[in-house]
Amino acid sequence: MPTSGQGLFSVALRYLPRAVHVLRTEGGGVLLRKLRRRLRTTPLAFEGPPSLLNLAKPFAPVALRYQERPRVSIVVPVHDQFDYSHHCLAALERTQDEADFEVILVDDASTDGTADRLAEYRNLVLIRNPQNLGFVGTCNRGAEAARGEILVFLNNDTQVQPGWLESLVRTFDERPEAGIVGSRLLYPDGRLQEAGGILFEDGSAWNYGHLDDPNKPEYSYLRAVDYCSGAALAIRAHLFRQLGGFDETFAPAYYEDTDLAFRVRDAGYQVYYQPLSQVVHFEGISAGRDASAEVGLKRFQRIHAETFRQRWAHRIAAFGPRDQDVDRAREHQVARRALVVDNYMVTPDRESGSLRMLNLFRILQGLGYKITFAAANLEAPQPYVADLQRIGIEVLYSPYVRSIAGHLAHHGLDYDLAILSRADAAAQTMKAVRRHCIRARILFDTVDLHFLRERRLAELRGDRSTRMVAEMRRRQELDLMRRADLTLVVSETERALLAEEAPDVEVRVVSNIHRIFGSAKPPEGRRDLLFIGAFAHPPNRDAVVHFCQEILPRVREQLPELRLKVIGADPPPEVLECSGNGVDILGYVPEVEPYFADCRISVAPLRYGAGVKGKVNQSLAHGLPVVATSIAAEGMHLSDGESVLIADTPSEFAAAILRLYGDDDLWRRLSAGGLEVMERHFGFAAAERAVRSALELEETAS
Repeated sequence: MPTSGQGLFSVALRYLPRAVHVLRTEGGGVLLRKLRRRLRTTPLAFEGPPSLLNLAKPFAPVALRYQERPRVSIVVPVHDQFDYSHHCLAALERTQDEADFEVILVDDASTDGTADRLAEYRNLVLIRNPQNLGFVGTCNRGAEAARGEILVFLNNDTQVQPGWLESLVRTFDERPEAGIVGSRLLYPDGRLQEAGGILFEDGSAWNYGHLDDPNKPEYSYLRAVDYCSGAALAIRAHLFRQLGGFDETFAPAYYEDTDLAFRVRDAGYQVYYQPLSQVVHFEGISAGRDASAEVGLKRFQRIHAETFRQRWAHRIAAFGPRDQDVDRAREHQVARRALVVDNYMVTPDRESGSLRMLNLFRILQGLGYKITFAAANLEAPQPYVADLQRIGIEVLYSPYVRSIAGHLAHHGLDYDLAILSRADAAAQTMKAVRRHCIRARILFDTVDLHFLRERRLAELRGDRSTRMVAEMRRRQELDLMRRADLTLVVSETERALLAEEAPDVEVRVVSNIHRIFGSAKPPEGRRDLLFIGAFAHPPNRDAVVHFCQEILPRVREQLPELRLKVIGADPPPEVLECSGNGVDILGYVPEVEPYFADCRISVAPLRYGAGVKGKVNQSLAHGLPVVATSIAAEGMHLSDGESVLIADTPSEFAAAILRLYGDDDLWRRLSAGGLEVMERHFGFAAAERAVRSALELEETAS
């Protein structure tokens, strides 16, 4: 939905004939429902079709920022249509803080004075073709003048949206195999123009999602695609030059972008569609839209389709016929498909279970899986949804998906693997997954054994009602294990327990997964204690209150200047009441690395719990020594005095802190020992071996 009055007017002009038709044929109620759906689309930032609305306005020249060493070179081919070019450049000016870029505008022998008017625009590299070269020749000429390491070809009848360039550049940074990255193209009225291109065995093409709602899940995640439109296409500059640019065989235009995509793959790179890069495209302004025309530029679309088909027939023969299911056709590059359901959205900056899940996604992607994720309640909070979509995770969410069971009724056969994470999500979805995902292997991922945690809480409290809750949870979890094909736990300790509790259940260990950062600083100059943990997890609440009441006062008797930094989202009242007397309750902290770098010791005073503790993993991965209880260190391959200090009573815990605080040699030994444990048991290589074993996939050659 446009943000300006002019934009709204343009939408009204576009929809008036359709509105009259719908009123006549379908009735006003249907029209109102369609308008409501239209108003839910993502707002777009543009000023409406300039040819209709802005010709009478004077255009102030755009002032772009000069870049001594631009990382990105944006090549804009132009032939007449000055008004569109102006608005294209104005949109670029609004988004120029996203990356260091230069704009190279190549005027292809315009006859309306475009080049003379654009000569007034500051810091615009303006190249004039003495004769008309067409799109292919003009883009190639602009690329010759480019200084950036990334080339972006951008039609002049486009208006880029905030975040468009940062998303393209970030994809190249995160995906070394990316050769081409294309944007999500939108019509001015908010409908989808293209979510990547699909090719068929006869060489014909289809803009996936054409005219649909662009916010549907299937259009909103990074995907490998057959090709991306040259209207907004980014490519590594060295690769473009290595391949000789756009092939002049496809001059003046059409199928040059498709041919380039195939040559990029032949060079060992991948072609991606990145939906977080959004560009409004006034399609057909220069070339028209009728591919059946016998004159004009558009006729080359039909001619070059045959040229392309003949050149690449050996590749596209496996793409299937044009009448196949388009949702399957978009994914013919996908080898395996996995559905993952968890209790809630993945929030890796807030709790360790989500961090493990995110890293599990990365490993599965490396093993060739396309991942579809859903929170059990189909929630979709930002920025977490976009963070997953950016790295290629399809996220299901309402209102586009009404229920997981409903989705599976239509798509259950797509999946080769289903991972149901945590007992509550598994209990909600197991029946539907069993019914519809008949080709899939079903895994129940416990994250930790909930019944063990509840059992230990009952022992701590001596509470009969808590013991009953623990027993109910035990029956639930064991039932889910027996209904699944395989159960995942995070430690050998839990696998050993299940060997006694349910010897008939097949169990594998896939533990926490972490990037190993190493120590940022030596012990000298570090100070204070750190506790980190999500307060939605009850053991963390108990641990902080216990530490502040029973342990910290003993430590501060010897070290009165020492402070405890407590990090964790949504601290409850009993934790907030601990603030003061050397305790800083910091709540949610988006960037925790400085605390791992500056604090002297991480504490994990858990009195009950289960699984492997992410707070301990995170600290060790940063080379920060940990003082922990036996329960906090359980199942982590840690050795007291070598990679951790273990203490269970308040007096022992306080003594361990004081000992470590005053002994730099011990600090260094624990730091190095903890990093070694992390690398051996919790790094990505160890996790990939565990996942391969669990899924019975062959090891790749080293």
